[in-house]
Amino acid sequence: MRGTKRPLGVVVSWVRRQPPKVKAFLAVVAGMAALVFIRFIVHDHDNLFVAAEAAHALGIGVLIYKLTKERTCAGLSLKSQDLTALFLAVRLYCSFVMEYDIHTVLDTATLAATLFVIYMIRFKLRSTYMVDKDNFALYYVVVPCAVLALLIHPSTSHNIVNRISWAFCVYLEAVSVLPQLRLMQNTKIVEPFTAHYVFALGVARFLSCAHWVLQVLDTRGRLLTALGYGLWPSMVLLSEIVQTFILADFCYYYVKSLVGGQLVLRLPSGVV
Repeated sequence: MRGTKRPLGVVVSWVRRQPPKVKAFLAVVAGMAALVFIRFIVHDHDNLFVAAEAAHALGIGVLIYKLTKERTCAGLSLKSQDLTALFLAVRLYCSFVMEYDIHTVLDTATLAATLFVIYMIRFKLRSTYMVDKDNFALYYVVVPCAVLALLIHPSTSHNIVNRISWAFCVYLEAVSVLPQLRLMQNTKIVEPFTAHYVFALGVARFLSCAHWVLQVLDTRGRLLTALGYGLWPSMVLLSEIVQTFILADFCYYYVKSLVGGQLVLRLPSGVV
């Protein structure tokens, strides 16, 4: 006689049977509920940004373990790591010239770890790199982000180059994970360490998005005004939301895989 299903397993099974529009609605409701929950348990919402950086660092830590212990970079996108290093380097430059604070220290550590990952993939473990699967063209994201930064950037009193650089790293961060998602869609199978890393990115993106949304609510919109005028404040918030939703689908299948007790994540067609 079969045992009773766990409550979480029952919920996941019910969600799986729903049409895409219902799933999207449930995702929005879950996101709003999570924001309300976070707003009441986290008193200083600046801590959410630190938590986002910590989740990102944890994900990179998983990657470094995979590269040094497993001695393979199979399943990892070098192009995503290149984009990550690029937006971190630009953001670090902006942080140094515009507002030196704890974020500068966190970004420095994250950039150093990312460069180590790139070094391992490009030189030490090149033979295990899936170059044929990592086929996302970087100019599809770098060029549009650069053009968008030229057109829509902060209207603060900083130097124009710094303001454009700030906008560029915001836009690029939002889409930097796309090559990794493309590689996973090409392979259809995601091994545990890579899945843990991408899920950690998803958590980091959500926490960062929650930080911005709650800050806007706490200041009754004054934060958007402080960022400048025009489309820039809205674009910052939109970028945070976009990068969260880009990873939402993967995170759903990740949780579903954990609930099902599967160590290897198998992605259906059309997930990313």
